[in-house]
Amino acid sequence: MQLLYGQMGLVMLVLMTPAVMQAGEFPIADKVVIEKAMRKLHLMRNGKAFRTFKIALGLRPVGDKKKEGDFKTPEGSYYLDSRNQDSEFFLSIRVSYPDAEDVREANQSGNDPGGAIMIHGQPNEPTRSEVYYRTQDWTNGCIAVSNSDMIDIWLMTGENTPIEIRP
Repeated sequence: MQLLYGQMGLVMLVLMTPAVMQAGEFPIADKVVIEKAMRKLHLMRNGKAFRTFKIALGLRPVGDKKKEGDFKTPEGSYYLDSRNQDSEFFLSIRVSYPDAEDVREANQSGNDPGGAIMIHGQPNEPTRSEVYYRTQDWTNGCIAVSNSDMIDIWLMTGENTPIEIRP
């Protein structure tokens, strides 16, 4: 069990990771699907979405990420490979971008592919209004959700969950 501290002081929230939860408390996704054009994140189980969340993307959401600083969210098949409860955002789960193909393509173009692509909540120290974060694409290439949605995603995904990011 872990206590999380938020920007408003102690958040009275106890999180249990999927590994220590009792079976049946929460469904655990066997895949995450992102539909960039629809601004949706789907938690999947046995090929069916059991939860769907509204998302914000990189500042330039159309197209695949090709290099560091292009403000695009990558497209393709990856994994959720690590978690950070001490992120500058309200929780974050790392997407395994870049893979070997992304690195090869970027290197052929003389670019750095970038990295640190996450699914995360809102900034712990916001610089914009709450409405802005709810209605605009605002990340550097990450996938952002509300803090309450981030709790659900955190609880309903495990290590190495496949993620497919579609145009």
